[in-house]
Amino acid sequence: MFDRLDEVLIRYQQILEELNDPDVAADPDYYTKLMKEQSDLAPLVEKYEEYKNVNQTIEDSLEILDSEEDEDMKELAKEELAQAKACVTDLEKELKILLIPKDPMDEKNVIVEIRAGAGGEEAALFASELYRMYAKYAESRNWKVEMMNLTESGIGGFKECVFMVKGRGVYSRLKFESGVHRVQRVPETESGGRIHTSTATVAIMPEAEDVDVKIDMNDVRIDVMRASGNGGQCVNTTDSAVRLTHKPTGIVIYSQTEKSQLQNKDKAFRLLRSKLLKIEMDKQHEEQAALRKGQIGTGDRSEKIRTYNFPQGRCTDHRIKLTLYRLGDIMNGDLDEIIDSLTAADQADKLSQLDEAS
Repeated sequence: MFDRLDEVLIRYQQILEELNDPDVAADPDYYTKLMKEQSDLAPLVEKYEEYKNVNQTIEDSLEILDSEEDEDMKELAKEELAQAKACVTDLEKELKILLIPKDPMDEKNVIVEIRAGAGGEEAALFASELYRMYAKYAESRNWKVEMMNLTESGIGGFKECVFMVKGRGVYSRLKFESGVHRVQRVPETESGGRIHTSTATVAIMPEAEDVDVKIDMNDVRIDVMRASGNGGQCVNTTDSAVRLTHKPTGIVIYSQTEKSQLQNKDKAFRLLRSKLLKIEMDKQHEEQAALRKGQIGTGDRSEKIRTYNFPQGRCTDHRIKLTLYRLGDIMNGDLDEIIDSLTAADQADKLSQLDEAS
């Protein structure tokens, strides 16, 4: 571990020297790249410097205890030694976490796809509530939500909802939300008062740039048509809706939320790129998962990850066996405790892998 930390420290000093070079400053792209790398390494370097200072305190205290005859000085050195030793243990844990390779997708925006599953109209209502939950969470973090496609049911639910969330570190916070979300409650459509179980599926896809996914236009069929459903005077009277069919994968994207055909086409291609990127990421994830026993989740739609039990006011995340009895707050977007717990579990899993490797 300390060899890696020393390498990081050397690299950090090299970056600082390069940033002071006028020739580097004259190259905006390279300068920006160095600034980002410097920013990424700074927390680790600062923590390592703190660790080295605490270790120096331990050495100084031990030297005083060996050579000093004054009892008051010895007592003071003992106190400093005890505090420094306790601090070193915590700092080592923090350094290990900071050394975990950063997910290159963490800073990306995401496209969220919510679909009603088993349960008919009740599942569609639950899907709309999940959208509201994520929208409220995004609002609490000053993220922007942009609807990309929406298919509503007859009583106000969502059969399918696709939206983008833009902001700092969005994927890092939402990446564990993919999977089957299950709701248990008495449906509004149920007259007998019986508790029903319904589901909705959530897919979290990092926004893919052109550099992430190259699409061969020969593989895509583009159809334009009039938008369906609710709309203004021109939405349903012009060929503004766009449907993309990606022939190699069979993925079909339909976009009709904008009045402009070009805007709908742009949204459709953004979604297609993200779907193709997620397919590639899922393949890599499965290969990695095959090499280890524990994992937070594959992000697969078929994996039941969470239950929202309304009669008991309970929310349970099955992957980490976390149960919280404040369902109302969670449905209003208070997701930080769940997300923090999932992140901590993922970090613990990765730390154990680092320990095994070393």
